[in-house]
Amino acid sequence: MLYYLFIYLHKVFNFPGAGVFQYISFRAAAALIISLFISMIIGKRLINYLKKKQVGETVRDLGLDGQQQKQGTPTMGGLIILAAILVPTILFAKLHNIYIVIVLIATVWLGLIGFLDDYIKVFKKDKKGLPGKLKIMGQIGLGLLVGFTMYFNENIVIREKVIQSAYVPSTEIFNVEGSTLQEKTKIFSKVSIKSTKTTIPFVKNNEFDYSSLISWMGEGASKWTWLVFLPIVIFIIIAVSNGANLTDGLDGLATGTSAIVGVTLGVLAYVSGNIVFANYLNIMYIPNTGELAIYVSAFVGACIGFMWYNSYPAQVFMGDTGSLALGGIIAVFAIMIRKEILIPIFCGIFLAETLSVVMQVSWFKYTKRKYGEGRRIFRMSPLHHHFQKLGYHESKIVMRFLIVGIMLAVLTIVTLKLR
Repeated sequence: MLYYLFIYLHKVFNFPGAGVFQYISFRAAAALIISLFISMIIGKRLINYLKKKQVGETVRDLGLDGQQQKQGTPTMGGLIILAAILVPTILFAKLHNIYIVIVLIATVWLGLIGFLDDYIKVFKKDKKGLPGKLKIMGQIGLGLLVGFTMYFNENIVIREKVIQSAYVPSTEIFNVEGSTLQEKTKIFSKVSIKSTKTTIPFVKNNEFDYSSLISWMGEGASKWTWLVFLPIVIFIIIAVSNGANLTDGLDGLATGTSAIVGVTLGVLAYVSGNIVFANYLNIMYIPNTGELAIYVSAFVGACIGFMWYNSYPAQVFMGDTGSLALGGIIAVFAIMIRKEILIPIFCGIFLAETLSVVMQVSWFKYTKRKYGEGRRIFRMSPLHHHFQKLGYHESKIVMRFLIVGIMLAVLTIVTLKLR
């Protein structure tokens, strides 16, 4: 909203300094600062309120060191994160931008699902919370919304590179008069097009078209690409959202990991939405995605601000209100900037946590059927609990996971040129 106000003041009254709101970098920095400020102010007040209402976490006894000390710690702190994301974005972003609209809807959508789950657990005293089927249905609903919008909305486009021929005097190269040389260069087309292309890492022409998955159907098959695209979008949202939820088991782990991923996505969104950087890096140019830098700045600020209270020993837990939303936001964001195939790299922590649970459960069931007794691969899953069982302190596990997260973030950025 402030963006529209100050642009109006700049155009109509030539208000001093109002023109600075045209720049994404300024608005992104402002969103980051306001997000941190909101996290700090709202955080303290919400924690005190939750303590008065005795909204505390019920901790199961898993035999982990320091576990019982967390009993009664206020939960539902994800409300702090949601407020610190939504308010700065609404204030500083272009609200008519289709990408901003999608990610704001995703934030509220998943936040509500997580809030309902926490509300049932805390206030209704039902440890099971929102039934798993309803959670999945909610995530599928968001996946359908995002998928259909990405596929059919006319404002979601890309620009492809085309070959441009130019005649250059050959004297500049061979010092021969009276002749010319045809030079061919690739530039971005001035015409935006609908496309089902996405980015694929480590290959020379780093673009993959989803329509190629149904090319075997013959001519005209591309019009049915949405039948492949939608399930992929749904799967990504469910997987990453639940991956973040599984990671939220140690103080500061999910929050810190999400902040690192957020910075990575911010870099990818900015270069993809800037024609100069996109041309230099020879990557896909996606008009209007640069505006997402404002949102992701608020996202990172919210995560860092929440860590003020969530770092060891935690004064508040985010609950499903925060963890489901963080994972879902990351998934939707990656899909919008067409970097979803990079998710296994920059979300490597979420992936490892999820795989550890899948492997543990699958192996336990298999060995129980075969030998009559279930066996385990890890001492406990998710993976962070395995290291707790090995005797590592919680804060050391978190710090080492975050270091790995930073390494994966750097590797993700490097894929822009490493082919």
